[in-house]
Amino acid sequence: MADVPEQIEPADRQPPTPGRMPVACARRRLSVLDRVRLALLLAGLLCVVTGLLPRDEAVANMRRIGPLLLFLSSVIVLAELTRQARVFDAIAHRLAILGRGHYPVLFFLCVLFASATTILLNLDTTAVLITPVMLALAGPARIPPLPLAMTTLWLANTASLLLPVSNLTNLLAADRIALSATDFAAKMWAPQLVSIGTTMVFLWLCYWRRRHRETDRYLLPEPIHPANFPERALRFATAGACLLFIVAIPLVGDRIGLAATLAAAVAVTAFAVFDRGALRLSLIPWRLLVFVIGLFLVVPTLSRFGLADLMRTLIGTEPDGSGAYRAAATGAALSNLANNLPTYTAGEAVVPTQNEEQLLALLIGTNIGPIITPWASLATLLCLEFCRTHHIRVPMMRFVSTGLALAVVATATAVAALLATT
Repeated sequence: MADVPEQIEPADRQPPTPGRMPVACARRRLSVLDRVRLALLLAGLLCVVTGLLPRDEAVANMRRIGPLLLFLSSVIVLAELTRQARVFDAIAHRLAILGRGHYPVLFFLCVLFASATTILLNLDTTAVLITPVMLALAGPARIPPLPLAMTTLWLANTASLLLPVSNLTNLLAADRIALSATDFAAKMWAPQLVSIGTTMVFLWLCYWRRRHRETDRYLLPEPIHPANFPERALRFATAGACLLFIVAIPLVGDRIGLAATLAAAVAVTAFAVFDRGALRLSLIPWRLLVFVIGLFLVVPTLSRFGLADLMRTLIGTEPDGSGAYRAAATGAALSNLANNLPTYTAGEAVVPTQNEEQLLALLIGTNIGPIITPWASLATLLCLEFCRTHHIRVPMMRFVSTGLALAVVATATAVAALLATT
């Protein structure tokens, strides 16, 4: 749910007309996804202006997501500055060195790295920042890039269950049923373990085992060291800011947005001192803000005109196991037809507040399930975009078939784990 780095296009042979230059530049900067996000926001504003969505309901929705947007914006700024300080590059290279050329060891270390990043720093960090780092590691270490890409792509989704900070949908669910970070983790630790374990099995069988690579060992890359004092200071400051945020997660309760803002402020201050040129307005994830605000205006409007009835028919209101499995299956299926975030928001509106397990099962379906189609989640979409820009071919039939198998097994077993432990 964050930004895809734009590719620089070559300049035209003839200089553009001065009066048209801003428009041309704006068109080059706006991708198809950007136009979809802006259209969604415009549609949402029109819903409010025309009265299709009552103003009071729109204001209540904005108040609800305000702290969540503060958190996501802050954590993405923190993660981006941490990437610029090459903290993630240093970790990835160190993991490859620790693997000593053995693919099974590297596999476990990559799973640990991607899972920890998703759980502690949000799935967008894994999709947007860890994916290019892992793909850049593939070249010097002579590692096939597709297994690395699929590791980050799948775990960006399937490892996003444990904490409210792991996913925007988790923040919404925790707010809906009033769970703190520790209470949320107490509910979701078993589904998260099952989900990661199932993902590991499918990753190894489908992408990592010997038949999918040409060699038994990979080359050890050189470690990354800071070249001078400013680089060293930035690396320590941003890594310390990340640790500060991670330690604060179980302590700050529902004020996680303030903790993320404080950690981001530490990183911004360090860059203001040692590398002020890196602080640009583009660090602010405006695409994320536009998409989420538009979504929380359009989906409630659609719910008032039939979407809620459809979701209620599909999900049901049974508080038992059958209701949980129906919610998870509906969440996974509709996420792959449309997208997981609107699916969750539409489903959440019809699940009774007292049906806690059913709501968490819906969350499992919309978090684990969106790995079958390329558009099912923004994390999936962004990981595939990075594969394209790195010229890595992802066979689509193989992507869909393996993703379908993993989504079905992981969703079913994670819901079973939820019901068994709650």
